[in-house]
Amino acid sequence: MVNWSELLEPIAAWFRSLGIPEPIVHWGHPLMMAIVVFVMGSFVALAGWRGKLLESKDKDAALKNRIAHRQLAPWLFLFLASGYTGGVLSLVMQRQPIFESPHFWTGSLVLLLLLINGVISLSGFAGNKKALRAIHAYLGSVAVCILFVHAVLGLQLGISL
Repeated sequence: MVNWSELLEPIAAWFRSLGIPEPIVHWGHPLMMAIVVFVMGSFVALAGWRGKLLESKDKDAALKNRIAHRQLAPWLFLFLASGYTGGVLSLVMQRQPIFESPHFWTGSLVLLLLLINGVISLSGFAGNKKALRAIHAYLGSVAVCILFVHAVLGLQLGISL
């Protein structure tokens, strides 16, 4: 089995050699990811739901929200994946175990759910099927809810270290 901490240690050692202050190493990931999750994540989720719910009431507003969702959701995934990598590296830099925290596992689950959602979207919802559009909406909502739980777990982890 691969020892991920050992594998990532040379990268962590390089970052440690930069003399980054401990509070930045410790709280930098949570601060940056809180912005991504609460600001960008909430906006992407709300735009997606507005696009879906306004279809029959205000087609222009629905289209505007769908476009915003379509443009920002890939960036959200990229920032979350980058933050995931940074969080893992932050743990290695602080010489903490990676896989023992529920925070790690909720982050992994969110990325998996959003990857599945991206594949559903990129498939064109398999010919614009309503069922797949509904799955996409609810799967995305579950991912955002897990992200909020993930943030609480991350705060607990940060306080405990």
